[in-house]
Amino acid sequence: GNLTHRGAIGADGKTGDGCGLLMKKPDGFFHAIADELGFELAENYAVGMVFLSQDENKAKHNQTIVDDQITAQGLEVLGWRDVPVDAESACGEEAMRSLPIMRQVFVNAAVDMDQAAFERHLYIARRLTEKAISDDDAFYIPSLSSQVVSYKGLVMPSYLPTFYKDLNDDRMETAICVFHQRFSTNTWPQWRLAQPFRYLAHNGEINTVQGNRNWALARGAKFATSLIENMDDIRPLVGLTGSDSSSMDNMLEA
Repeated sequence: GNLTHRGAIGADGKTGDGCGLLMKKPDGFFHAIADELGFELAENYAVGMVFLSQDENKAKHNQTIVDDQITAQGLEVLGWRDVPVDAESACGEEAMRSLPIMRQVFVNAAVDMDQAAFERHLYIARRLTEKAISDDDAFYIPSLSSQVVSYKGLVMPSYLPTFYKDLNDDRMETAICVFHQRFSTNTWPQWRLAQPFRYLAHNGEINTVQGNRNWALARGAKFATSLIENMDDIRPLVGLTGSDSSSMDNMLEA
């Protein structure tokens, strides 16, 4: 709420550049939610925040792709949860025009899989999903992790806890948050480009962004690790559209 000087605001008085919280996974909250939904969480579990199309048929189709890619990595999809939001109170007209559906997917790690391997397989599943669903502007995965979860959107900071009802839940406790609101210097504001990203909050203004993306693309073939069997699953390592901050986040994650 004290970062409003960092962002612009539209003529409707509510649509800004977006803001959000990237928080350490609120374990107690998610266990309580899982109990309500009948999900049996393993000791090592993840929750993914997913933006989906308002077209329910398209949303269901893309959820199936998410499920299939996660399952293909040897992980268990427990089910999905509709994230409670109050869009009418929190969103301006511009934000409402591109409003996605917010849902969370609950995932258990494979038996005897450590957290590092779990995160790696979640990453591969997300990248394969993103490449399979490249024709849907609404689709985006803000976070899919056993360590963090993202609550972000195209709203002003004062309206973030109005939009996401979870943020008003007394059970929502976490050890640390990364937070930001950012004026979009090289992109038009979008739900997916709200800050923070999956690893960082970043001020942008990378004037060599196209050159950096081209170098990442050119050098991508040289990246190799025994920990990822097929590197083509995650290439290209950075997004070639979107904001400079989002591409930097992609590179840091890789």
